[in-house]
Amino acid sequence: MATKEVSGPDTTISLVTAQMPDLNFKHIIELTDLTGIIQHAVFATPNRKEGYCIDDNSRALLLTVWACKNSRNQLAAELLPVYLSFIHYMQTKDGYFQNFLTYDKNRPEIRGSEDSYGRTLMALGFLINDGTSPLQVKTGQEIFAKAYPHVNSLTSLRGIANSIVGICQFIKYHFPDDLKRNMVIHLADKMVRMYKENKNDAWHWFEPILTYDNAMLPLALLNAYEITMHEEYLSIAFESLQFLESKVFFNNVFRPVGNQGWCKKGCPPAQFDQQPIDAMAMILCYQQAFRLTREPKYLNLMYASYRWFLGDNDLGHSLYDPTTGGCTDGLHSDGINLNQGAESTLAFWISHLVVSAALSE
Repeated sequence: MATKEVSGPDTTISLVTAQMPDLNFKHIIELTDLTGIIQHAVFATPNRKEGYCIDDNSRALLLTVWACKNSRNQLAAELLPVYLSFIHYMQTKDGYFQNFLTYDKNRPEIRGSEDSYGRTLMALGFLINDGTSPLQVKTGQEIFAKAYPHVNSLTSLRGIANSIVGICQFIKYHFPDDLKRNMVIHLADKMVRMYKENKNDAWHWFEPILTYDNAMLPLALLNAYEITMHEEYLSIAFESLQFLESKVFFNNVFRPVGNQGWCKKGCPPAQFDQQPIDAMAMILCYQQAFRLTREPKYLNLMYASYRWFLGDNDLGHSLYDPTTGGCTDGLHSDGINLNQGAESTLAFWISHLVVSAALSE
């Protein structure tokens, strides 16, 4: 059984890589057609009635970029152009993105949410920095450049955070880029102002409630610090991450903030329903924290967050289904949501690739 021993002043852990399943794109292939990845499933059957969204196709692009980079996965190489083409199709003339597409190819919106815009910019940033195909990278750069002018007007906290991560990846590829570095500072300063407006002695967060994708917020500031070396970004990132940990770890078991009430300032967090994207966000944040500090505790916390998918959770149920390669849509008080949608399955496999890469270093 393969293990990785990680030791530090406060921790000695053994990460058992044999407990991690082999990469299995079976369900992702089932959900994907020539248009893109279908967003929902009825159990393990693609639900074509719900169509597609750019959120999930951006996550799918991120997954396939990393699978091509880290494991030279041939299936990922074949799927990646589908997701990139979907993003290109959903970009409007002014450079913004529509989010939803029906199965019969109707687009019900004029434009999508700022959150979906930020997730798309983030995925494109990683394609540009980590992509293995020069022509795909060039395509990503053209879409990114057309979308970029809208970043200055963002007001959504998560839209801002995801955009910061994407822009930082773009800068790494085109380093140095002082104009985009200045935009990172502009956006990160918005986050800092929100943090200071909402922080008090007992609440170290950017808004008066913890909801979904929470760890993306400190992750954004960790990325901003890496590009700018502004110490305030690093300080707030770790202070807010430590606060988030106090709300989502109980007896060393990861418990994402439940969407049945979330966690309002002065109130305990809702226990259910727990969502896979929150585990993924924690794993991405710990990946960056470890990259910057090399402190073993972040590998420990990354692995604990990953183990939530495999049964180290409040109910002791695995959300990953080895028979399909899919991941169920959440953990409810009475069991798991048996539907295996794109968001959940992609969250699991992105998390898997990140943890696998960290353990192989």
